[in-house]
Amino acid sequence: MVGLVSDVGLKRTLNEDFAIYLEKDEFKIYVVTDGMGGHNAGEIASKMAAEQIIKCVGEEFFSTTKEELIEVAIQKSNEIVFEYSKTNETLNGMGTTVTACLITKDFIQVANVGDSSCLAIKNGEIKKITKDHSLVQELVDSGSITEKDAVNHPKKNIITRALGTSRSVNVDIFELKNNDYDIYILCSDGLTNELTNEEILSIIKEENNYINAAKRLVSLAKEKGGRDNITVLLFGGEM
Repeated sequence: MVGLVSDVGLKRTLNEDFAIYLEKDEFKIYVVTDGMGGHNAGEIASKMAAEQIIKCVGEEFFSTTKEELIEVAIQKSNEIVFEYSKTNETLNGMGTTVTACLITKDFIQVANVGDSSCLAIKNGEIKKITKDHSLVQELVDSGSITEKDAVNHPKKNIITRALGTSRSVNVDIFELKNNDYDIYILCSDGLTNELTNEEILSIIKEENNYINAAKRLVSLAKEKGGRDNITVLLFGGEM
């Protein structure tokens, strides 16, 4: 069972988020992207990047070392988006965040570039797996501001790393075991900027159905302002 909801929110006119997944007997791959670049460039970047990651994992699962697969897929996706951005002046500077989760029978890998997130739940507790590539996160890491200060910081949306903006990209990969967590949430910052982890956990605890949970999460994010596009992709960690 998978819950997937992507909403434009209340302040934007275009949804530049994108989410997609592929479930096979041998593997499962889930991806959320959040485009940037203005006009329709962000929308193009996010969709292109996510679809290329899914395509690459599907095509190369049996020919590429499993532990390198998600890195390879994201790097190839980066190259394709970057090259496409040079074909038209209106696409200059287009790029996207990405957070992805690859589940196999032997391991789980979570990858991210930018400030879209992967959260995970086990035994009624929620944890953020990824770490944002953002100016505010760097300020927190350096001790310049506190986590509390970061919540409403005016430069919260400035990211320091994105897919498609240069020929290569640094990807953070998090290695997990299959039984580490029961539920995973991939989401754009439109969710995490509006809701706390505790609010997210509360809704998921109340719902047995991932689709209903995803809908409620998006609805609550909109109630709290809906300042950005909101995308939620909910799934289990079993293979």
